[in-house]
Amino acid sequence: MESGIGIDLTAIGAGLAIGLAAIGTGLAQARIGAAGAGVIAEKPEALGTIILLVAIPETMVILGFAVAAMVLLLGG
Repeated sequence: MESGIGIDLTAIGAGLAIGLAAIGTGLAQARIGAAGAGVIAEKPEALGTIILLVAIPETMVILGFAVAAMVLLLGG
């Protein structure tokens, strides 16, 4: 088992990949959700579209997780 600054920096990089992606997703979903609530109040038939638009930013966290996994597996 290796130890040293390389493994430490790899772990920090993986954490940043997930953490920053989650922050960005949270900000996006907050704005989309607030606007979506207003749209649904006026047009209830738009519910499916709004749910889809709220779910799209979540793919950013999934990609951040994939990058973190690659960093940990390939960077160590």
